Amino acid sequence: MNMVTGRDQLSTTNRRTVLKGLGALGSAGQLSAVLATPALAEAVAETLETVTLTTEAGQTVRGSLALPQQTAHPAPAIVLFHEWWGLNDNIKTMAAELAAHGYLALAVDLYKGSVATTPGQAQELMGDLNEDDANDTATSWINWLKADKRSTGKVATIGWCLGGGWSLNASLLKPVDATIIYYGRVTKSAQDLATLKGPVMGHFGELDGFINKKMVDSFETEMTKAGKEFTTHWYAADHAFANPTSARYDEPDASLAWSRSLAFLENHMAQSS
Repeated sequence: MNMVTGRDQLSTTNRRTVLKGLGALGSAGQLSAVLATPALAEAVAETLETVTLTTEAGQTVRGSLALPQQTAHPAPAIVLFHEWWGLNDNIKTMAAELAAHGYLALAVDLYKGSVATTPGQAQELMGDLNEDDANDTATSWINWLKADKRSTGKVATIGWCLGGGWSLNASLLKPVDATIIYYGRVTKSAQDLATLKGPVMGHFGELDGFINKKMVDSFETEMTKAGKEFTTHWYAADHAFANPTSARYDEPDASLAWSRSLAFLENHMAQSS
């Protein structure tokens, strides 16, 4: 989600005050307010733990981990994939939001520490993304979460824009229990989708000129051919409609999509399911 420049800086004391006042993010209205306010998103992001992993291919990669409030018992895990901007405070806030709902939430960094603040920078970072490195990063983090003693072993993926496509890619590389895609690239064949294990939920905007109905209709056709479970939701909105820092943000649709995502996760990530 887009990183806003010119953010206000908070002192350590003020950060503690802000976070105490926020409590669990919980409600959609509170979440959008935090995401739309750089200082608040920064304060929430700083509560996450930075974790480091040596991948199967020998890369050193980092992510941001948010723990659920109740840590005495293992929790299902969620892997979050960032937009083309990189792993910024908004994506970390989304991880904190999922942790508030009882998940072990890990926001991965596909850009190795780089974060864009302009569309030009984001385009360059996205263009420089090495697919093999990203595959290795995604699968290694999923394996890490499955094995972590704080995890039940159940893992879902979620991503927005660039990350929406990688949420699906990761699920094909390393089968997981559920996949959520926000307006991400879904150009996959039935053969590509053969390795998919869990159900897929997609959120798409009717005004989106790139991740459009033609692409999504083709994806649905291929999912049906592959015999995979999917749910598609369309909104009278544009690309990035769930990002409060975007000019195309649509609060009612973003709130509805998020409530659907949480219900989907609850349905498919329970220990007994």
